[in-house]
Amino acid sequence: MIKIVVICNVYKKIYHMLPKYKRVLLKLSGEALLGQNTNDPFDPKVIEQYAYDIKDVTNLGVQVAIVIGGGNIFRGVAGFLALLFFFYNIANIPLGEAMTFSKTSTIFTALLAYFFLKEQIGIKGWIGVIVGFIGILFIAEFDGSSLEKTDYLGILSGFGAALAYTSIRELRRFYDSRAIVLSFMAVGTIFPLIFMIISEFYTNPHLDFMLGTFVMPEARDWIFIALLGVFSTYAQIYMTKSYSLAKAGIVSTVSYSNIAFSIVLGLFMGDAFPSFIVLLGIILIVISGIMVSKK
Repeated sequence: MIKIVVICNVYKKIYHMLPKYKRVLLKLSGEALLGQNTNDPFDPKVIEQYAYDIKDVTNLGVQVAIVIGGGNIFRGVAGFLALLFFFYNIANIPLGEAMTFSKTSTIFTALLAYFFLKEQIGIKGWIGVIVGFIGILFIAEFDGSSLEKTDYLGILSGFGAALAYTSIRELRRFYDSRAIVLSFMAVGTIFPLIFMIISEFYTNPHLDFMLGTFVMPEARDWIFIALLGVFSTYAQIYMTKSYSLAKAGIVSTVSYSNIAFSIVLGLFMGDAFPSFIVLLGIILIVISGIMVSKK
């Protein structure tokens, strides 16, 4: 009887040591690979310890899949969608208004930082947020009934940019600015190709901002496309670098000069001068952005 009890106890111990799952997915953040020296994004000793721990698990017969990071992909997707909405608006509304919608990212960045990064906004910041949303209504010329598609996409372009900027503030601790830009460029190259392929088999007028018939550019157009690629690449590099080196408030304030440049360029390209209501909305958003960035 005693032998049976002993055998049962041994069996119970062995049973509890057996793995519950045969396959597991291990997600490691970039921060998990840091050591005491935070200047180096990868600590060999930390990686070696993880390797030993994973080996112990695999010795139990468990298949382990490892995913490291992912923040760069999230930043790339958020930034790509923001630009997708922004480019659609450039083609359908005045350039100054499209740029102003995009610059609402400062307002959304402050809100995201408040809810997810636990950063305080302050009274001045909250007033700036309210002023900014009033400015959005003015630019959209909201009459109390409904918003146009370009208004929705404009707001989403600002929100998507805010997601990208907020993620940069975390990613810059682990990655070089060039790696962050490279991830954005990779997503910005792969996703349009996917949408182009889908568009050959399916189109929808409600999704014309991402699905549409491909038109081969003319010879002269390729020059402008090449220049667009060069200037936008350097803009992304310097924007990412500025957010990693300078205070976000200073960068955001200086970046509002984009709106003035956009209005002037839009006038040269045939855009009408903004109406009083729209111009007032632009001014309110600029004031809001400065208040929020200097909270």
